[in-house]
Amino acid sequence: MCGICGIVNFNNTITDGDRLKQMTETLRHRGPDDSGTAVFGPAGLGHTRLSVIDLSPAAHQPMISKDGKVALVYNGEVYNFREIRKSLENKGVRFRSRSDTEVVLQSYMEWGTDALSMFNGMFALAIWDSRTESLHLARDRFGIKPLYYGMLKEGVVFGSEIKAILASKLTDKGIDWEGFHEYLYYGYALGSHTLFKGLSKLLPGHYMTFNKRGCVKKCYWPIEQIEPVLDNVKEATEKVRSLLEKAVQDHLVSDVPVGVFLSGGIDSSAITAFASKHYNDRISTYSVGFDYERGVDELPMARMIADKFGTKHHELHLEGRNMPQVIERLVRCHDEPFGDAADIPLYLLCEALKGSIKVVLQGDGGDEMFGGYPRYSAMAQSNLWRILPPWIVYPLRLAGQRERAQRLKRLIARFKLADLSMQTALFLTVETLDEPPTRLLTAEARRCSETYNPFQRYQDVCCRLNHLDPVQRMLYTDCLIHLPDCFLEKVDKPTMAHGIEVRVPFLDANLARYAMGLPSTMKIRLCQKKWILRRALRGTIPDKILDGKKRGLDVPFSFWLRGPMADYMKSVLLDQATINWGVFDRNRLHKCIEDHISRQRDSGYLLYKVLNIALWRKFYQIP
Repeated sequence: MCGICGIVNFNNTITDGDRLKQMTETLRHRGPDDSGTAVFGPAGLGHTRLSVIDLSPAAHQPMISKDGKVALVYNGEVYNFREIRKSLENKGVRFRSRSDTEVVLQSYMEWGTDALSMFNGMFALAIWDSRTESLHLARDRFGIKPLYYGMLKEGVVFGSEIKAILASKLTDKGIDWEGFHEYLYYGYALGSHTLFKGLSKLLPGHYMTFNKRGCVKKCYWPIEQIEPVLDNVKEATEKVRSLLEKAVQDHLVSDVPVGVFLSGGIDSSAITAFASKHYNDRISTYSVGFDYERGVDELPMARMIADKFGTKHHELHLEGRNMPQVIERLVRCHDEPFGDAADIPLYLLCEALKGSIKVVLQGDGGDEMFGGYPRYSAMAQSNLWRILPPWIVYPLRLAGQRERAQRLKRLIARFKLADLSMQTALFLTVETLDEPPTRLLTAEARRCSETYNPFQRYQDVCCRLNHLDPVQRMLYTDCLIHLPDCFLEKVDKPTMAHGIEVRVPFLDANLARYAMGLPSTMKIRLCQKKWILRRALRGTIPDKILDGKKRGLDVPFSFWLRGPMADYMKSVLLDQATINWGVFDRNRLHKCIEDHISRQRDSGYLLYKVLNIALWRKFYQIP
């Protein structure tokens, strides 16, 4: 995997090469094997390389066309590049390397931006075309690879990470209050928003063209136009299995060793099963146990899968020591506050593996493709939830199960809402409409953030998908919002911080198109999640895995913040510099902290998000 960055400024005849090199250097962790910059009049492109396919200098970037008129910097992998290459060779195109990078460049030379819809892979790319003096920025269908940009007066600055844009010193630092309000609810900004004023994310499945006339944005993969699949259960079962196997096989393409992150769940077990069948050596699998898992030990399940498929299995036992330092490093990795603490174990795992492997497969996307989360089965039974009376939570309270009672109360409240988009959004947060997270802000900060609607992105997406049934609409919405903005962000930054490329076969274009086209009744049936996927994998992976309860790693940030990290949290949040920032109300923040520590109320999620914001303000000197 790689890092890309660049500048186009039509105000200047020649781009500042030193500025471009400074931007490129900030991305060295994403591509430690090679780097390069090139200036083309008003445009400059930078690249750092993690060599995975064609390790030779012939695959060096920026890659320039034979006629010298088109240049490409590219971060990603196109898994069907060999098939596309054959089509181009049949048209008389001759190649200088074995890389997929050159296939991407030549595809643009042949078909222009129409080539984007041909690529089956993960990518963020930039193409400078001097023939039209245009810059094209593009991102893969699901947003597996990140791409940020900031508009200039007559141009644009962009990068794989925000730190590259900040290094250009062409943009100002400040809070984007719309992204800030979204972050307080979900732990991340949505869609094109970031927490930096003036900096945006390119949406998944989109490309942008910049030239002297301005900027044009286009969607090359409209998710709402996915064709429904009409196959019967038997046909769908066979097709899901064959497409998943083919996806895993394609994702193994590499000139360096490939491994698998094996948790012992359905998705990673399926990937291990097919990878061990098609890899030309014994594949390595990696499982991890943490000292803070509180009884959830996935290592025995993972070990069982590794033994069954004869992998070279590695178990890592990591400790949750020095969490403040880890959280601080993660804020710098993301360049923004990030509220999903599940990035902590992934970061620690990759830190332990650094230098031992470059490419690993992981099971992200399987839940969104096949309906793996409890909220999907809850939505399938929404009529039942809607009629439950509020007093049903009282027995749980009397039994001392306060947290379970609170979760049930929130669930019932969501289904009382008539707006499906609001239901979907509130499933992704513990925050409520009655007690919004902005309650910790000063009056001025609250006025700035509440100017914006933190549910607007969900409302816009759900409006596009109103032809779908409620479960299918929730699945599609998660693919457009929660998957790229939370999960794929969580995967990319902590792994690339250590120069490790993670591939996600469940988001293969062919598999995803078919899975998303299947009716929701094949994904959720009789409250069983991933019904068709379990059926497709029956006989391939053990029934104990297929029929087991879904388990995720529970990072105990609430416990940390009232125990071993309580003093650290206070030192950061109640620091005079944080209070003088003028965003948080000291009295309300202090009460929230004390109530959490004394167990009067569990505010761990909100406090963890606020802690990340305070660290971000400090590290990036946000005014």
